[in-house]
Amino acid sequence: MRRFTQGLYGYAFALLVCFAGVGLFLLITPQSRTEHIPRVDFTVDADNAARAAEFPVAVPEPVLANWVPTSSRLTNTKGVLTWRLGFATGKRMHAMVAQSNEQPTAGFANRLANTETSIGTEVIKGATWEKRFREDKNQRSLVKVSDGRTVVVTGSADWPELGALAASLVERDA
Repeated sequence: MRRFTQGLYGYAFALLVCFAGVGLFLLITPQSRTEHIPRVDFTVDADNAARAAEFPVAVPEPVLANWVPTSSRLTNTKGVLTWRLGFATGKRMHAMVAQSNEQPTAGFANRLANTETSIGTEVIKGATWEKRFREDKNQRSLVKVSDGRTVVVTGSADWPELGALAASLVERDA
């Protein structure tokens, strides 16, 4: 018994006992493998935006399958209404719809897209959206300006997901 408590053999035996204890602990401890994404209810912000806005508010209806609304922020300062609605997409990337009557419209679009450079256009449900891409941030954006308001669909999601979000937008008046 003395050889297990002294020297190299004693050290190795003690280390083995410790590793076995940690392994047993990890084996019997329940671990959650489920994904947790915080979900928000944006319906109040959508209703408030539609009532307060002097323009039709674009609302995703219905929310795309497997998408989770994660954030909603509505501000109305000095007549400038801005609503930002964020999602975790079906592929678990980020996408956001942001809209505002901020003037000039280019300032809002450039700030949300993180670039002013257009890489083309895409027609979605009969409306022409400007495509922008900021490579260093892996950020894609679709920008539509009409009737003194700007709608930006942006995020790290791929083009098909952003296009699907843009296609789901329905204009809602008060």
